Amino acid sequence: MDTPLSALVPCRLFRDLPPETLEREILPWGRGRDYEKQAVLIAPGDRVDWFAVVLRGKVQISQIFSDGTNSLMDALGPGHTLGTDLICTRSRRSPYYAVAAGPLQILRFPAALLLEPGRVPGGTREVLWRNLLTLLSDESLRKHYRLAILAQRGLRDRVLVYLTMQAERRGTPTFRIPFSREELAAFLCVNRSALSHELSRMEAEGLIRFRKNEFTLLSAGKRRSAWSGTE
Repeated sequence: MDTPLSALVPCRLFRDLPPETLEREILPWGRGRDYEKQAVLIAPGDRVDWFAVVLRGKVQISQIFSDGTNSLMDALGPGHTLGTDLICTRSRRSPYYAVAAGPLQILRFPAALLLEPGRVPGGTREVLWRNLLTLLSDESLRKHYRLAILAQRGLRDRVLVYLTMQAERRGTPTFRIPFSREELAAFLCVNRSALSHELSRMEAEGLIRFRKNEFTLLSAGKRRSAWSGTE
């Protein structure tokens, strides 16, 4: 994203708001922030009174357990929002870590922009609330689908269910996933070496083709998902 405005235009939270409205009514509330790799933006227990749009880089949303294992819940790239789920809760306390995966730049906004009347004109606020409701609903569904993935006992089953969901979501058997190999292993809660080995076996058996984070699903089996209903 070259400019803050260019990051807001495709952002789903600001969908249906013209660029001139974003520039006049939304951008003045934003404050840019830069982070280095591994910087913690949000930690469990933090009270979050802001939300942000990712301008450059990636934010990893994770659960880190007492034994040091990491369960990756999501990876947010340019144009994605951070913190919208937290500011809509009663406590606004985070149950997860949000960590910069590399050099990161975000545009941060106060929660009041969304939650308090009078901060933006009524028509703009109506659009923001409609988009926010869609974001939160899709986030709830994504968590449901991840539980469906993790309910699979075998590594191959987890991989196939995840890839089938991605193919159906995009409407094509060839697609890119938002995770590196290490991130995918953390998302599936499996060992990275075991995942790489299983992917190679699946390719040799004619189930998939892949190169880095681009996959082609050659055989989805009998599984179906409803992932295509979310964005």
